[in-house]
Amino acid sequence: MRYEQWPAYVSVAEKKEKAKRQIKKLSKKIKDIKPVEIEGRIIAKTFWGKAWCTHLEHFSDYSNRLPRGKSYARHGSICHLEICEGEITAKVSGSSMYDVKIKISPLKKKTWKEIKSRCTGKIGSLIELLQGKISKDVMSVVTEPKTGLLPQTGEIKLDCSCPDWAVMCKHVAAVLYGIGNRLDYEPELLFVLRGVDASELIDEGMTTGLPQAGTEDNSAISEDQLQGMFGGDIDLQLDDDAQRVAEDSADYGANDGDCGSGELYLSGADVLAKRSTLGLTAAGFARQVGVTPATIYRWEKTKKPFKMKKRYADFFR
Repeated sequence: MRYEQWPAYVSVAEKKEKAKRQIKKLSKKIKDIKPVEIEGRIIAKTFWGKAWCTHLEHFSDYSNRLPRGKSYARHGSICHLEICEGEITAKVSGSSMYDVKIKISPLKKKTWKEIKSRCTGKIGSLIELLQGKISKDVMSVVTEPKTGLLPQTGEIKLDCSCPDWAVMCKHVAAVLYGIGNRLDYEPELLFVLRGVDASELIDEGMTTGLPQAGTEDNSAISEDQLQGMFGGDIDLQLDDDAQRVAEDSADYGANDGDCGSGELYLSGADVLAKRSTLGLTAAGFARQVGVTPATIYRWEKTKKPFKMKKRYADFFR
């Protein structure tokens, strides 16, 4: 009788520790390494991340394959994930380090034109849009399964360097969930991925900031409404640091070279250099500074010097 040789059992703790070693090793080759770090079992918690994951899970072609990637994503196996226009590249820790590449077709010009037309006069703030604090009608337009920003199966091409013959191996499935998690922190990347400019949805002459404290925001989507749109539980966690980011953004380009008052001006390169010196991921660095990973990503993308708020400045001195 012939017995098959099953792979040796590897505990979750061992998998996580291996992934950490791989990330540390990769950080020497990839200057701006971006691992996916998921706390708890919920992969995506905000409107955009949940919309992405729910959309993919509705595809019959993916339904049997996606679950294989959930545990990989939760265990920190996605050591690096980069989202660019039309492409996602990632490195996933498994038996070896595997390279995953996902190609996404650009959004059709006609579709984008129709989205803009249907949103005319309804979006006045990019921050509100990215936080999902816009009317249910608008959010339904941009995330509508067939005519919104989310890609169809025919617009997605998957590839992994692992030996698995399946089109969607567990490494690819993990990365697809990792994208949902990344959209929690950087929802604007969905627009980048589809090759469109989110600012084109914003109407000139309308308010460009967050609702003022104490005012009633009748246009914001409630959590109950989001659940109704996607038919499941949505843990809506808006970025508590968004207001701080908006305040910091107002100081971009304000550097006149006079730092005698103790004010600190930094560029994205300065923030990245500090993080690299400490050898921390964006999430780890965010915890040290006292902000969210989304804030760290936004700071690092800033080319012009900006004035760092006093409550964070001492950390960078």
